[in-house]
Amino acid sequence: MTDAAGAHMRTELNSQPETWARAADMRTEQGLLPASNSRIAVVGCGTSWFMAQAYAALRESTGHGETDAFTASEFPLDRHYDAIVALTRSGTTTEVLELTEQVKGRIPVVGVIGDDTSPLVDLADTVIALPFADEQSVVQTRFATTALALFRASLGEDLTAAIADAQAVLGSSDDAGLGEAEQYTFLGLGWTVGLAHEAALKMRESSQSWTESYSAMEYRHGPIAIAAPGRITWQFGTAPEGLQAQVEATGATFVQHPIDPMADLVRLHRVALDRAVAKGLDPDQPRNLTRSVILAD
Repeated sequence: MTDAAGAHMRTELNSQPETWARAADMRTEQGLLPASNSRIAVVGCGTSWFMAQAYAALRESTGHGETDAFTASEFPLDRHYDAIVALTRSGTTTEVLELTEQVKGRIPVVGVIGDDTSPLVDLADTVIALPFADEQSVVQTRFATTALALFRASLGEDLTAAIADAQAVLGSSDDAGLGEAEQYTFLGLGWTVGLAHEAALKMRESSQSWTESYSAMEYRHGPIAIAAPGRITWQFGTAPEGLQAQVEATGATFVQHPIDPMADLVRLHRVALDRAVAKGLDPDQPRNLTRSVILAD
């Protein structure tokens, strides 16, 4: 590992096809996730919350059972679920640990974690550990997408095409214009809304850029007012009919790649990293951020 800015992030984002393939093969661990037809909640904070949103949308839309997603601090404690899936890279996030303690003995918690020595290991009823996807960079890339790969595979998805798309992205160069916009808006539909929120967060965290994110169908209900020349509207997955033309009529650039949306997030990871480095920033140690949010008592 070199001392170059973002060196950890670059190594970690480039490893994603490998870690996705490994997660897709973890059949025993996938079987530890809540069974189909159970009513569950998926919780996390920050990036993990956005991955929770994607998993919840996928699980429910594919008929595996009612699934809600919450940031851990906003979990409705008076609501019943058959299980909670708690996603956290560090396993030390205060809100996740507090929630797990609050529901102990009442709602089973399945912890999906990167650090298998963390406090959540002893608190959760079941643990699925992904230490091979843990990261040194503060800005998350591979842990988030590897957890989502695990979730997608558990729902019966074949990730072969997604992995191939990610490999193709990493084996090619990006359009330089993707990293030079004044402002970015990220859009998604269904499960990719979570990816859009995560893309906006990644760009903000790593390069201190002006970003927004929305459901694509909501974008025309006001947020499109921000579109203008020199700005980018980036769609993850399929766009609503007519949206591209409407964005381009504003002079903004509409970006959409015909690949698996999770692989397109890998592209965004690299764009964010390169933009950060070009600005003299280090996304391994971004301003005002730490690897885990641990609140004082």
